[in-house]
Amino acid sequence: MKEERSLSLLQLMVNEGLVPSLEEEENRKTVIEKLKQIVVAWVKRVAWQRRLPKQDIAVTSATLLTYGSYGLGVHGSESDIDALCVGPYFATMNLDILNPVFLRDIDETGWKSLSRVLANTQICRLVPDLKKFQSMLRCVKFWAKRRGVYGNLNGFLGGIHLAILAAFVCQCDPFVGLSALISHFFKKFAFWPWPRPVELQDETLHPTLNPTETRLYMPIRLPFSSYEYCHSNITKSTFYKIRTEFLRGHNLTKDLLKFDFDWHNVLEPFPYTKKYAWFLKIFLSASKQDELGDWVGWIKSRFCCLLFKLEEVQGLCDPNPAEYIDVNIADPHVIF
Repeated sequence: MKEERSLSLLQLMVNEGLVPSLEEEENRKTVIEKLKQIVVAWVKRVAWQRRLPKQDIAVTSATLLTYGSYGLGVHGSESDIDALCVGPYFATMNLDILNPVFLRDIDETGWKSLSRVLANTQICRLVPDLKKFQSMLRCVKFWAKRRGVYGNLNGFLGGIHLAILAAFVCQCDPFVGLSALISHFFKKFAFWPWPRPVELQDETLHPTLNPTETRLYMPIRLPFSSYEYCHSNITKSTFYKIRTEFLRGHNLTKDLLKFDFDWHNVLEPFPYTKKYAWFLKIFLSASKQDELGDWVGWIKSRFCCLLFKLEEVQGLCDPNPAEYIDVNIADPHVIF
């Protein structure tokens, strides 16, 4: 029956469009390959413009590294591709970014750019079963979006947070099926003694306690560093909401063998209009779509400041990460 629960969950993810088709996969691979060709051609052109010797131009190269949901293999039909172009002035091989030689003299900007790629690479290396991990993470991200606890800008969990939490459960329970992993995920973090940090098991690292980061509500250590933690905007309100949703997930999945168990109950969208009576609506509009994008990005970057101010006044607030549009309004706009 546990195996049946896992199969039904996999089928649900396919039905919800969380798993891209083979045609979409090939299209993404083609796009990435074309981008790599463009990057290499650009680097060789720069080498020629700088009048390097022909033999140096011949071996000049660069590469493109993917990260985020695509890099972890958990992207959906609508997902974008996060990619990073890597190369000092002139790279002479495809780069092994885990080689400490390449990271020795890197500046802060370069380190920040590479950190997501490093995190993805390490997570994929450390999980005992990559396919099982990918299926689990797809489901966990879908759950977080449905229940309104996904989105770092809104003070919730981002993709990297969920990836590390899912990988941690996979390391703790390497031999159980998908449905059991989801159940263990909810149980593990519903009762986790926060702010105790979550850290992936890695024999090559010796974690050190960072007092600044452990003042976070939910510290989650990056898997390539002994002391760095995931950037987090979690507030008192959003921490409470996340813990509540972990507990709800645990209560619904603690007995997977119940005859009336249904994954749709676990993944039911959060009922904002039934739960709350008061709402704050933020309406943004612009005369052009391009201008709206910049405007929305600027406002989103300040959401956390608004959350803190609302908490001072209201005590608790629950930001809805979803974006809406009003079909009766012609100008480009977005509503939060």
